Amino acid sequence: MLKATSLMNYQLLNPLRWRKSFLALILGGIIVVWFTFIDTYSIWARIELNQQKAELKEKKEQLKSETEVLKQKIENLETDPFLLERIAREEYGMKKEGETVYKIKEVN
Repeated sequence: MLKATSLMNYQLLNPLRWRKSFLALILGGIIVVWFTFIDTYSIWARIELNQQKAELKEKKEQLKSETEVLKQKIENLETDPFLLERIAREEYGMKKEGETVYKIKEVN
């Protein structure tokens, strides 16, 4: 009886004695885990790269729209001297020669 039990344990532990379908299942599982998580171009890595790609495309579109706005502002400054003068006066406190500027403080 003892000999039969040890022989049975030996057959269970020896991969050469396993059924081919069981070996194929184990090999298939290893391949699936490999290509899903471990490989450099795994499915997990591809999902993360696609998310980064989508975020970068969105940021690219946002930057393009901001660039268009800034180009329009530059064009307005180059063509409209009154706008340029107004910005110089309001934002930089510049004044024409011989001009006196009075700053009025608002009381709340």
